[in-house]
Amino acid sequence: MQGRLVPPEEGRFQSFPRQRWRDEFPRANQAGIDYIEWIHDAYGEGKDATGRPANPILSPEGLAEFDALKQKHNIATPALCADWFMDVPFLRCSPAERTRREQHLHTLIPIAKRIDATRIILPFVDHSRINGEYEKQTVVEILKRALPIAEQQNIELHLETDLNPEEFAELLSRLVHPLLKANWDSGNSSGLGYIASEEFAAYGERIGSVHIKDRRSKFAGGIATMPLGTGSADFDDVFAAMQSIHYNRGITLQVARGTDDDEAAWIASQLAFVKQYWQ
Repeated sequence: MQGRLVPPEEGRFQSFPRQRWRDEFPRANQAGIDYIEWIHDAYGEGKDATGRPANPILSPEGLAEFDALKQKHNIATPALCADWFMDVPFLRCSPAERTRREQHLHTLIPIAKRIDATRIILPFVDHSRINGEYEKQTVVEILKRALPIAEQQNIELHLETDLNPEEFAELLSRLVHPLLKANWDSGNSSGLGYIASEEFAAYGERIGSVHIKDRRSKFAGGIATMPLGTGSADFDDVFAAMQSIHYNRGITLQVARGTDDDEAAWIASQLAFVKQYWQ
């Protein structure tokens, strides 16, 4: 996940790194990582020293530099994590605000295509979590309007939610479309007390992307992100569940942070943990 290969900025645990995004490409290569899941958030909309948007995917000049770094360091960007909708959620806003936010998603879809992403992760957790039937149906209607644009660009939309397995499966059943998939997160799941094999049994055929992290369970005093293997995730169950659906679409490490400016070595150690299970 972008931002984990450089120190956090302004105390933000996860955000687009305005100052040092360029450093992530050589560090990803050094750590043995194949791709960066690129973040688009409100923090990245700020300006850099030249007056352009800090996030390079938002300007032609930035994209030229972005392309060159990808090629130089052999790092792909197959996923766009739309954390902007954590900052500016679709839900619990006025109809006019929702329309503007939907238009932002519609604009983001061709940008994803431009950076060679095949999917956009749409987070419906924390501040943007789905509460109740009205909000479930609101999300369905938002997706119905976005999917024709996604079809034009052949971009998948992946929903990340904190719904329990039965609720998430039921929500997904309301809109069966080949470009609408689920994002599954091992840390969020175990932190909420869910069991991976039960989630995969409920909606595994819809899972299109996986985030790997570990968290302390909410039943053990919080859901802080922990180094892999030290939190509540049962990784034997996690990887058995992934194998049960023959998952082979890549894994995004969204792991706990290590020491500032030693990120490449830290991520390499976390990658080694994953390789015990995933070859």
